[in-house]
Amino acid sequence: MPTSRPITSFKCLTFDCYGTLVDWEGGIYKALSPLLQQLPASHPLRHDRAAVLKAFVRTEGTVQRARPDALYSAVLSDAYGRLAAELGVQADAQEQDAFGQGVGDWPAYPDTVAALQQLKRHYKLVILSNVDRDSFARTLSRQLPGVDFDAVYTAQEIGSYKPDLRNFAYLIRRCGEDLGVGREDIVHTAQALHHDHVPAKESGLVSAWIDRGVEIKSVMGGDIEDYRDKVDLSWHFRSMGEMADAVKKAAAAQVE
Repeated sequence: MPTSRPITSFKCLTFDCYGTLVDWEGGIYKALSPLLQQLPASHPLRHDRAAVLKAFVRTEGTVQRARPDALYSAVLSDAYGRLAAELGVQADAQEQDAFGQGVGDWPAYPDTVAALQQLKRHYKLVILSNVDRDSFARTLSRQLPGVDFDAVYTAQEIGSYKPDLRNFAYLIRRCGEDLGVGREDIVHTAQALHHDHVPAKESGLVSAWIDRGVEIKSVMGGDIEDYRDKVDLSWHFRSMGEMADAVKKAAAAQVE
């Protein structure tokens, strides 16, 4: 069941990064353009953003399950090549490598940096991401300037990819060891229902859903109707900015 505790009573926010803080879907779709441009105009995926992203998510998931210890840059490169083969188009090794190294090019959502800086006044901030450390470091320096995370945990050191429960067990253990924060004081904050909120519930974590699919329907986020019995969402926000505003208002009300 969703918690009845006020959001300001928690000590730590743990975040998915790509999809929640950074526009994973926009970045991926733009980077797939060399493949899509080779498709004939009549091809069903030539101008169907959602269908392209669904195909990529499926392909990426296949690679992650087959190669759980591979760096995310290698997963991206492999998925790009597999999708090209599936579409019957060309993708050389240089293109695949460029795609795999492109994480730092994906833009942060416009509200992300200011929201995180506001939330930092109230919480410890932690990343739980499916990327590798070098890819996240590029994102941090290029897309998230001025944001100070208290800890960053990636698939590289965990050895598996979300939604594997090992990633959440690792998160909970390390938050306790590194930050002195127990499971009961963590709010897992993410967009993706399948990759984050389902395993968060199974791991006993409270969840805040950042529902980014307002202007453009999100593929990665998922359809809540498909997950209602599998998630416990204590809060539902349309953006990080909306979450930061809600926390600021709640904190102000406490001191009045």
